[in-house]
Amino acid sequence: MSIEPIFIGKGDLPVHLLPKYGNRHGLVAGATGTGKTVTLQGLAESFSRIGTPVFLADVKGDLSGLALPGGGKPVFEERAKELGIDGYSHTGFPVVFWDVFGQLGHPVRATISEMGPLLLSRLLDLNEVQEGVLNLCFKVADDNGLLLLDLKDLRSMLVFVADNAKELTVQYGNVSSATIGAIQRQLLVLEEQGAEKFFGEPALDLHDLIRTAPDGRGHVNILASQQLFQSPRLYATFLLWLLSELFEELPEVGDMEKPKLVFFFDEAHLLFNDAPKALVEKIEQVVRLIRSKGVGVYFITQNPIDIPETVLGQLGNRVQHALRAFTPRDQKAVKSAAETFRPNPSFDTETTITELGVGVALCSMLDEKGVPTIVEKAKIAPPQSRVGPATEEERNQVLRQSPLAGRYDHMVDRESAFEVLKKRATEAAAEQEAQDQPKEERRASARQSDSILESAVKSFARAASSQLGRNIVRGALGGLLGGSTGRRRR
Repeated sequence: MSIEPIFIGKGDLPVHLLPKYGNRHGLVAGATGTGKTVTLQGLAESFSRIGTPVFLADVKGDLSGLALPGGGKPVFEERAKELGIDGYSHTGFPVVFWDVFGQLGHPVRATISEMGPLLLSRLLDLNEVQEGVLNLCFKVADDNGLLLLDLKDLRSMLVFVADNAKELTVQYGNVSSATIGAIQRQLLVLEEQGAEKFFGEPALDLHDLIRTAPDGRGHVNILASQQLFQSPRLYATFLLWLLSELFEELPEVGDMEKPKLVFFFDEAHLLFNDAPKALVEKIEQVVRLIRSKGVGVYFITQNPIDIPETVLGQLGNRVQHALRAFTPRDQKAVKSAAETFRPNPSFDTETTITELGVGVALCSMLDEKGVPTIVEKAKIAPPQSRVGPATEEERNQVLRQSPLAGRYDHMVDRESAFEVLKKRATEAAAEQEAQDQPKEERRASARQSDSILESAVKSFARAASSQLGRNIVRGALGGLLGGSTGRRRR
């Protein structure tokens, strides 16, 4: 049985998003206060209703109401009646709360290896030389079977590289102690922002984002981002990491009747601010290719010109709320937005964009042939869930009933680079001490030293022979960059 089109709104004609083209990505744009968040909430509900899981970042803290029935807003009741929505009712949706800091949702973690040197360099705001040294650290770790799981592993690896710079230079290239120091200082800044809670295990299992509730509706995964958003670079890098991990791990699925997952990227301009050209190219590549994995990416932004044209050209489903034309840049944005739509003879698109009321938008979706429809001025359908935040008790109740309760609550610290290098340092010190002993004492302790060394070798061998140890995985665009493409196994 075919899936009914998703009703977006209605003007002279109704506007529908076809589920089979939900993975062709989309854009929701408009100035502050024009209704973008309500449109985002309605889209999330609609995808959930047809059984497609959703992931979205709650930047302002008001999307947690998706878990609860709406009501109390006569304007929504009137809008539903005006649009002829039969059986409009108030209901909550199956929400799973997440939080990088573990305070307002299930903790979200990744390992240093999964983040990879490219995104980690962006996160640390490293220059080209520093990025090269960081890549060298990852390579040395790979070659020595050392796991990079958390920040102390990376710090230990940097110390190891600095202490052995002379020997490593022959094989890997020059390493400056000043550069190592600069990276270490940036790590301290990152740690002060709370990143030590993000890096570690158990790492997020992406399949926990692609779940459906017993009633068949897709889970709405809400990332509490109020605190995360205070560090814009961390926010943007985290979401890009998540997107690239999905690209790396999910199989090719071809054409589907509905998306496997829909990913909403709010405040999308942060993804591209000050991003180097190479990174923007990789983002464009991931967005272009990830639709074959059944994932739709929807960018939410105030101004469409904040998104590079190479990415903007791939966004087939568009909802454009009002833009203001107060400055030359604003005027350019209005003109640019108007030119992306197929003209409607009933109105002038460029003029109309500046005159749209709250909850009204210009819409263009892909038709049955995958071609953008003529732009339609439409009143957007109201959501069924609460528009506004959940209370602390309501959020806690959702967390207690979550199918993932207890799975990520406690951090695990298994043997990795920090522990292995610490052991090796201890053994080296013991060996030096033994060499300094009188000859007769050395003989007495030889057997004990051999035992310590044998234990260390076995420990190191276990790490080196493990699936992670021999080839440290590198999510974060690793396959596209020609790096490690192996995936973690839990």
